[in-house]
Amino acid sequence: MMPQQRDGARYRSALHVGRRAGYIVLGFIFLALGFIGAFLPVMPTTIFLILAAWSFGRSSPGLEAWMLDHPKFGGVLRAWRAHGAIPRRAKWMACIGILLGYVLFWVSAAPSVLLAVVVALAMLACALWIVTRPEGPETEPAAPE
Repeated sequence: MMPQQRDGARYRSALHVGRRAGYIVLGFIFLALGFIGAFLPVMPTTIFLILAAWSFGRSSPGLEAWMLDHPKFGGVLRAWRAHGAIPRRAKWMACIGILLGYVLFWVSAAPSVLLAVVVALAMLACALWIVTRPEGPETEPAAPE
């Protein structure tokens, strides 16, 4: 192998290691944000866990498997991956969080009418997107016996 080719391989290897480390760090940041969101009503949980699983999927198969097999939130992550599904309870929690967030925004910021309408429309669009996601895999009705 020529020296120039070895340098290129080392460069690509260093990029791979750096990219992998970046995804792991990003995964832990998303995981921390999801954990915080579990306790704060105005911060989402599920989206951060989905992003953490995605990040770990690009960097650490072990961490990805841990998230997907987790007894508390693994089912939600697997349903999202397989069907783009959000469970009904998570939809309710997300919409309530969006509403609480808007009320806190309204009370604390005292926005102008224009800003209040723009923020309300953006939050409404997010809520509508969440509500229109499927709730889980379609199940076939049981055959009569």
